This record gives sequence, structure tokens and C-alpha cells, in this order.
Amino acid sequence: MGTIDETTATAAALTALQLADTEAKTAASTATKRRYRPATELVTVDLADGTSSSGVRDLYNSASVPIYQSATFKQTSASGAAHGYDYSRSGNPTRSHLEAHLAKIMGASRAYAVSSGMGALDVITRLVKAGEEIVAGDDIYGGTNRLLQYLSTHGGIKTHHVNTTDPSAIEQVLNPAKTRLVLLETPTNPLIKIADIPTISRVVHERCPNALVVVDNTMMSPYLQNTLELGADIEYHSGTKYLSGHHDLMAGVIGVRDNALAERIYFVINATGCGLTPFDGWLLLRGVKTLAVRMDRQQANAEKICDFLVKRGFKVHYPGLQSHPQYELHKSMSRGAGAVLSFETGDIAISEKIVESAKLWGISVSFGCVNSLISMPCRMSHASIPAAVRAARALPEDLIRLCIGIEDVDDLIEDLDQALARAGLVAQA
Repeated sequence: MGTIDETTATAAALTALQLADTEAKTAASTATKRRYRPATELVTVDLADGTSSSGVRDLYNSASVPIYQSATFKQTSASGAAHGYDYSRSGNPTRSHLEAHLAKIMGASRAYAVSSGMGALDVITRLVKAGEEIVAGDDIYGGTNRLLQYLSTHGGIKTHHVNTTDPSAIEQVLNPAKTRLVLLETPTNPLIKIADIPTISRVVHERCPNALVVVDNTMMSPYLQNTLELGADIEYHSGTKYLSGHHDLMAGVIGVRDNALAERIYFVINATGCGLTPFDGWLLLRGVKTLAVRMDRQQANAEKICDFLVKRGFKVHYPGLQSHPQYELHKSMSRGAGAVLSFETGDIAISEKIVESAKLWGISVSFGCVNSLISMPCRMSHASIPAAVRAARALPEDLIRLCIGIEDVDDLIEDLDQALARAGLVAQA
């Protein structure tokens, strides 16, 4: 009978062999794996032969990725995590499955899931040191603006807010010695402006080799736009929105093109403990599988609602409109116009009446849910931006944002029509 030391050594050796075998199979599978169309990739989680692209084995070939609802993992020896997991802050098999799937659909070398979309941006901005600078848009999400302002007052990190629809405006504030992040939203929230990702990426990388181009791709999702393929270094999402699709979880997603950069991102996630929980990871993976069918329906509804509003004479912001100033640019970078639009009424009181008169449309912040939402950004999602700053950035106080869901579009249009009527805007015969 062998000694305890011999038994432990044997177990460790077997574990190492199993890991090596798994890694070899994963590498071979990745090298020969066929790439399908986006809708198929979204719903296909790699679990062939019990091994996912994350290297995690499921011995029972379950149709749904298991939830490893565990904070810790028992080890086979005193030397530590021979099988790759010891504490869920550092890694969890459910999260690994999710992250491998997200990396695949984003075209990333690595992807990470964290506790919220703002948590994702917080991780990314920790790559910037005091005295360095960020370049960001002048039409950005209110939460993003709040974080950048905090970094300015507490971290000594300056942000230049510019019109990101004009690459030359970005180029003017680039500083090879100081610029570390160029932060883009495209389309922007809520004015739906478009940034030229390929051109901006080229200019930034030529002028500032140490700077990173970061794109918030939440509004498009990986189904409609892949920013890493367009030249960005990092793509991030609020997984709470389209990736989840049901507003029943909070999550953030980070996709990275370069492995060395990915290791720096992971270090921050592990150090701060902001990795997504196993149950939320399982929910997010389930939501991603239905992204294509949801987005197709939401986008089709958005196009009809946009047409309705245009015919009623409103100024509508939507990249699917041929009258949109960056229509051709957006079309060149994406596979669709998405399901978020905004429109102006010209009167704050009228806008308030429309929002409050809607019945099917829920008055709520956020977007990407199966249910349709309506809001006034200056009163809700962007209220944290001071009024004077909103005015300087030409953000209309009367602006209404519509986040279109999967309901019957005729019901949505009829509800909008009655809300307009209640606000005194009767359709002309």
C-alpha cells in the first residue's frame, strides 16, 4: 500500500494529465472549429465531448451549463489549485463557460464577466494612472460621465470631452505622453450619433502607441456590431441590457483583443473581487442564446415606430434612417440599426405628458429588455450631468428616448398615438 505522499503525488499527476488532455483537445477544437453565422454562434455553447472552449469539463454532457454555486473548491494536494479553481472570486467554472462563449461571439481573445456595466468600465479605467488622460465623447451615458468626473476630482485623471463623430476633434486632444484611453459610444446614448471606429482606431494607434481604443458596444450588442474587428482594443457591455434581455440581472462584459492586455484586466477583476456570481453568470448565458431572435424582433419594431414618428413630423434620431447624417458610416460597421431611438417634441411639458400618458411603454431607465420602455434622459438616465453641461453639449431637455421591445408593434404604435393625443398632438388628416 502506498504512502499518503505517494497517493497525493499520483492524484496530482493524474489531474495534470487530465488538464493537459483537456487543453490539447480544446486547442485542436478551436483550430478546426467552423465559424457559423452570428445567430447560430449565439445559441451554440461549445460543450462537445464534455469540454468547452474554456477548458472546463462537464462529465455528464448537460444540455445547460451547470451552476457551480460554490465559493470555494477542494484541492487534491497542499500545493493549491491543480484543477484551476480554488475561490470563486478568482474563477468559477460557470463563469468560465460564460466568458468563453462571450469571447467567441465578440471575436475577443479573452472576455470577462463582472458585476455591472459600470463595473466593467471601472475595471478598464484602472489601467489609467494619475496624471494621464482619457478622451471621451460629449454625448455619453450619464453613469459614464459620473465615473469620469470622479476620476478627475479624486484620481487626477483628466478627460477631454469632444465630438466623437469627428475624428479630427479626437486627434486635436491626443497627447502621446498622456493619452491612455479613447472611450467611444457608437451609437451614442441618447442622441444616437455614430463614431468612425476604424478611422479613430488608426489615428489613435499611430499618434499614441500606448493608448487604447475602448468602445461601449451595449446599444448594438455583438450580434449587430463587432468593434474589436473594426480596430478597437477593448469592447465592453452592460450585460444587463441586450445580452440578458429580461432585466432580471446586473452584469458587465469586457472583451479584449490582446492576451497581455487581458491579463492586466483579469488582475484588476481578481484583486477587486468584481467577477460575476455563478447564478447571474448562468442567467446571462441563457439570455445570450436568445439575443438574435429578440434583437431581430425589436429592430423590426423600431423601424416601424421610427417611420410612424417621422410621418408625424418629429425630429427622430435613429441610425436606420437614410436621413441620419452617419447612415452610411453606421451601415459600413454594423449589421443593423438596433432598437433604441430618440425624438424631440420641441416642448418639455409636451414630452412629459407623452411619457406619462403611455400605458404599454414602461417609464424606466435602461434598455435592451423584451418590454418597451420610454423615458426623458435629461430627467432620468442623464440627470446626473449638470444642466449647464447638458446645455453646453446640446442635449435637448425635451428629448424622449424609446427602447423598443418585442410586443406587437401595432399595439405599441397605437399606445404612442393615444399618448400623443393626450399631450394635444392630434394627427393631421
